[in-house]
Amino acid sequence: MEFVGHDHHYQTEITNDLMIQIDHELEETSSSTASNTSNINKRYLSLLVINYMLLFSGSISSSLLSKFYFNHKGDSRWVSTWVQSAGFPLLLLPIYLPFYVFKSTHRKPFTNFTPKMLLLSIVIGFFLGLNNLLFSWGNSYLSVSTNSLVLSSQLVFTLITSVIIVKQKITFANLTCVVLLTLSSVLLALNSNHDKPKGITRTKYFIGFFSTLGAGLLFSLYLPLMEKIYKIVSCYSMVMEMQMVMELTATVFAMLGMAIDGGFSEMIKESKNVFDLGEKAYWITVMLNVLTWQFCFMGTAGMVFITSSLTGGVCMTALMAVNVLGGVIVFGDNFGVMKIISTILCVWGFGSYLYGIYIKKKEEEKKKEDSTDTDDQHSVA
Repeated sequence: MEFVGHDHHYQTEITNDLMIQIDHELEETSSSTASNTSNINKRYLSLLVINYMLLFSGSISSSLLSKFYFNHKGDSRWVSTWVQSAGFPLLLLPIYLPFYVFKSTHRKPFTNFTPKMLLLSIVIGFFLGLNNLLFSWGNSYLSVSTNSLVLSSQLVFTLITSVIIVKQKITFANLTCVVLLTLSSVLLALNSNHDKPKGITRTKYFIGFFSTLGAGLLFSLYLPLMEKIYKIVSCYSMVMEMQMVMELTATVFAMLGMAIDGGFSEMIKESKNVFDLGEKAYWITVMLNVLTWQFCFMGTAGMVFITSSLTGGVCMTALMAVNVLGGVIVFGDNFGVMKIISTILCVWGFGSYLYGIYIKKKEEEKKKEDSTDTDDQHSVA
């Protein structure tokens, strides 16, 4: 009996040691998991900030530079379409640098890039090229501020297409946003007589208006489609790979149009004989357009991948108000009462959507806290 007692005591000590070891391992695992989660969150936040900065700088600069081209006698919609996607080789940097230079990923570029993804990228790239052409037509006939406010209507379309394609839930906040932005665009259409740039007829104004509206509609289809496709994409580099194929296709579309319109020889003639600031300024304008448009599209693709199509659309809409002010400051666009009201409605709609996101986040945090408290009570019991 004494032997059994010692044995029992010995087994108890072993059991206690094992329990202590397991507790230490659980603490280490928990600490490791927390550390990994923290690192992931930091990377996520860094990527989010970088992409929004690209979208912010690209959206504002490209809109102003595109109008600058037309204001100084640039006249080719195909050139304006081409510059929006011709910077696709720049995407090779975020595709190849992480693997070959930074060694931050084990995935080689274009690994698991399936024929289906290639086909989808080409088809979407064609529609992206058409969207770019419609934007060019709109930008050539409308002021920057009007063009930006009309483009803000893409959020209305984005909400509708997001509901259909990615099953986005309709809330009071995003519905209010849609109504306000729709009213904003209607006011601009009614104010066409007072808002036409000099030398633009009422007919051309409405061609520009509906071209921009069409560009907004196509882009709103592009955003949720990309969100749906990105769900099968494994990493950010693959997003950039798809984006490069899309923009390559859009560039081919624009080059075909340019070939019908006279090709690159027409660009040379335009730089020498048409652009009123001279040949050097022409090519600087073209190259800056190529660069800034690439920033804009990179930022957009990244925002959709990291967040959602609707959030990406909202971020772009928020920048439209900045574009409106940019047009007024840089080009002296008319900023009458109707446009002021339209801008207020646009900002109000955006604010309504942001408030909806804030409330939703608070509700989710409360549910998480309640769930944690319930789990703690169960574990104590």
